[in-house]
Amino acid sequence: MSSIAFSALGHRAQPPTIARLMTLMLENPKLLSIAAGFTDTSTLPVPIIQAAISALAQRAGDPEYLQYGTNRGRPKLRAMLADRLLAMETPPDPDAVRNHFFITNGSQQALYLAMQVLCEPGDIVLVDRPSYFVFLEMLTGLGVQARSLPLDTAGQIDGAALRALLAGLRERGELSRLKAVYFVSYFSNPSARSLEETEKNAIAEALTAESAIVPVVEDAAYRELHYERPHPARSVLSLPAWAAFPKLYLSTLTKPFASGLKVGYGTCSDADLVAKMLHVKGHHDFGTANYNQAILEEVLMQGGLDAQLAVIRPAYQAKMRALHGALVEAGLPELGWSWAVPEGGLYLWLTAPAGLDLGLDSPFCHACVAAGVLYVPGELCFGDDAPKNQARLSFGVLGKADLAEAGRRFAGVAQRFAK
Repeated sequence: MSSIAFSALGHRAQPPTIARLMTLMLENPKLLSIAAGFTDTSTLPVPIIQAAISALAQRAGDPEYLQYGTNRGRPKLRAMLADRLLAMETPPDPDAVRNHFFITNGSQQALYLAMQVLCEPGDIVLVDRPSYFVFLEMLTGLGVQARSLPLDTAGQIDGAALRALLAGLRERGELSRLKAVYFVSYFSNPSARSLEETEKNAIAEALTAESAIVPVVEDAAYRELHYERPHPARSVLSLPAWAAFPKLYLSTLTKPFASGLKVGYGTCSDADLVAKMLHVKGHHDFGTANYNQAILEEVLMQGGLDAQLAVIRPAYQAKMRALHGALVEAGLPELGWSWAVPEGGLYLWLTAPAGLDLGLDSPFCHACVAAGVLYVPGELCFGDDAPKNQARLSFGVLGKADLAEAGRRFAGVAQRFAK
């Protein structure tokens, strides 16, 4: 037992669940992991990176890209990413989008910064259902409570139920502790579902009706990872229902290009919020890695991002079909399991028959590890009232043959646990 007098944050700090999953994988080299949301190593853009680095090395003048950069990020990279976003959006004030643009060490850093400057221990953040479990663990580490946005029987946002939830917070004197609403809006992690504009509007309308004009954080990390066509819904930046709200829109170049470069980005409609985030960011790192940004600047100038997306979109669709097909062929639907076939992203979100426990410490999960396959238990992906019979399967990193084998192993365990 340590004699150090840790802070409250230090006392709350626990090993992330993803580390436990990684340990299970490393301890069993024959384990096929459909747990970690890694990207496909075989399609990483080595030639594109080589061309960008070569262009940097041959650039005349000082190698400023090897020097410290600015806290907000490289101006040219910010401008190009803002233009890319504005090609998808019609916000009322495009200049504000450009002026409040910033670069972070992956979008995860931006999420942490936002929660740090918005929340105190005991505060409440509304989250999607299911939600990004790493974000949920971050909230727990900060002492912040996650409350799920309610869904209707069709699995869509239930505006009336949300109004009732907010009214309950008001009656209990808790509404003042509601500090933000968060959702992953396109081909989400973990469910691969995209929110429709009607659902986004329903959230805004319920909050407005209860005078809860709190910041909204839209996590669009997977927006460009569609297979055949982009999801048509606009973001909160462009929807009139969100006009009165402070809006923080975040995305990343890790998932659609190269995760190892760890460059995320965002824009915020509220100058004070982005300023506070950048003040704290300066204490974290006083500038996202300048060289990584310079590489991506060259990549964008040379059209490398679109070239990489043209490679990985069909590759991920083929991998999704390999895992999906293996589960279907092994008879999982006949056992009462269900899932939607995604139109983008890196995940299948499975629902087992009611009563079957897929939790991290369940016999089912232990049996899967013994059979040589690892998944993410769905219980990790809920802010509250977590069901036990759901699971996230990732097809990002394994090849098609291994994904098919992983699907067979998973389904084989499901056969043994069938009633």
